[in-house]
Amino acid sequence: MSLVRTRFSPSPTGFLHLGGARTALFNWLYARHQGGVFLLRVEDTDVARSEARFEADIVQGMTWLGLDWDEGPFRQSERMETYRDFVARLLDRGAAYYCDCPPEDLERRRQEALARGEKPRYDGHCRDRGLGPGPRTAVRFRGPREGVTHWQDLTRGPIAFDHAELDDLVLVRADGVPTYNFAVVVDDITMGITQVIRGDDHIPNTPRQILIYRALGAEPPQFAHIPMILGPDKAKLSKRHGALSLLAYRDMGYLPQALMNFLARLGWSHGDQEIFSQAELVQHFSLEHVGKAAGVFDVEKLKWLNGHYLRATPPVELARLLPPFLEAQGLDPAAGPDLAKVAATLAPRVHTLAEMAEMAGFYFQAPTTYDPKGAKKFLIAEVKPALEEIMAQLAAAPELTEAAVNAVFAAVQEATGLKMGALAQPVRLALTGKTASPGLAEMMDVLGQEEVLRRIQTVVGVMGG
Repeated sequence: MSLVRTRFSPSPTGFLHLGGARTALFNWLYARHQGGVFLLRVEDTDVARSEARFEADIVQGMTWLGLDWDEGPFRQSERMETYRDFVARLLDRGAAYYCDCPPEDLERRRQEALARGEKPRYDGHCRDRGLGPGPRTAVRFRGPREGVTHWQDLTRGPIAFDHAELDDLVLVRADGVPTYNFAVVVDDITMGITQVIRGDDHIPNTPRQILIYRALGAEPPQFAHIPMILGPDKAKLSKRHGALSLLAYRDMGYLPQALMNFLARLGWSHGDQEIFSQAELVQHFSLEHVGKAAGVFDVEKLKWLNGHYLRATPPVELARLLPPFLEAQGLDPAAGPDLAKVAATLAPRVHTLAEMAEMAGFYFQAPTTYDPKGAKKFLIAEVKPALEEIMAQLAAAPELTEAAVNAVFAAVQEATGLKMGALAQPVRLALTGKTASPGLAEMMDVLGQEEVLRRIQTVVGVMGG
């Protein structure tokens, strides 16, 4: 059995989105599972729309997601001599011919075909004219008029196309630039691609490409067409469903391992398992378990997965990732408490790093206002003496360990007869300005004894009595 070689071949005409990222992931997983090779190829023959910034985004997105490639990135724009060589082979074999039909004539004949109730295919006007090369001359493939092209798709099963449904597609435009269907075949032949894993929107291209392989005397690779990703309303995935570029999810505070897990489960399954490490995905991935139905994008599931990975990530690693999100909140990461301790208290309560940074504000800035409902209910004169006693006992404690903090509250509760909520909530408001937060002992450990006492003293100062 030959060495498996797969590729991801994006066009740098836009940012890397979820659909493209999933295609890259499936190719990467298949190659890694089979012990094969994964290539990155940039299909940049669309000169007018291709931009360096989009290629940079693709490379950066794949790197962030953890999809390393073994060869490349190759660029079609640097392979023009190879395409010229291969089109010459087809011309020499009579499998291609020159065509000088002006675009306006082609459009007129297409419209006439439509008016007759026919498909708007190329009518073969130049097929047997014996034209040579010229300044306004394209090259077309001489496709068979009869018969069927079929293949055994690795995910969809048997697929067949009648040749009568196909026309003589352009291989090289009049400006000398190869078309997609030709360039991709040449690339896959010369790069030794053994499996082509791509979206099912490419199914109509496949019979055309198989015919070109055979005309060049090459064995086509195996094809696997994976279903598209839909929004919750089963419409084509778009920005209105929350589908953004891959790096936009990074910038919103999602972790790459969460995105990888999420994308893998969009159209692929391994029993009922939902959580997969990268190693588990490589171990279990197979095309046999790629479904035929479209995957449905569910942002709530993505948030749930990301929350799981946040909780599973060591606080020290979260501390490394958190600073840009804090800065986006106007906070100075270096001017606050230990970030690993901050992250450890917040990770169980958030879904993204952005949410973590937003919730972390009280660690860096003492509250200047207090939740109005909470203040009205808990910052009352009757509790002021108890808060002063809590301050005194916290100040006397050698350190604010969980045991020490719990002991202080237990002692004051017993001495005053007040319920725990009546004591804890005023302190919580003092520390955070809110009535919901991490545990008091956790926060006190992060803030430190001096800051805790300062904040409680501030709130005592605004209480009546």
